[in-house]
Amino acid sequence: HPQRGERDFFVIDPSDWVNIIPITAKREVVMVRQFRHGIGAFTLEIPGGMIDPEDTSPAAAGRREMQEECGFDTEDIVPLGRVHPNPAIQPNFCYSFLARNVKKVRQPHANPGGSEETEVVMVPLKGVKELIANGKITHALVIAAFSFLDVYNPPPAVRRR
Repeated sequence: HPQRGERDFFVIDPSDWVNIIPITAKREVVMVRQFRHGIGAFTLEIPGGMIDPEDTSPAAAGRREMQEECGFDTEDIVPLGRVHPNPAIQPNFCYSFLARNVKKVRQPHANPGGSEETEVVMVPLKGVKELIANGKITHALVIAAFSFLDVYNPPPAVRRR
């Protein structure tokens, strides 16, 4: 800020990120149970990662991540929104997508030979809010994606008698 004088700041400049909510025709979310070294514990997440230079778009990156991490695919991919993951120290975006009517097309193979330890988990869509509320889903970018989904695809209103 010009009025406060000069200061040194450290900025991490990663590439943009992406995540995607894969939903089956049975209204199940294809999620990934993954060990995260930063917290030394497993998290429950949707597929996601960095947008690679060879990805033609954020949507293509989301589709690739879904295929790699879960082995599911669809051509029905809808943009939900984007957020700044940590604007205090990072200028990048995380783009969120919805993948509708996904089907299993192969075995997952996230980061072959890498350090990722993952398991695909099917979660009923109607149970996601409770998983967030009770602390079973804690990844901020996953919660942001489900917030976009809730805003743009609200559940049907409860009928009053």
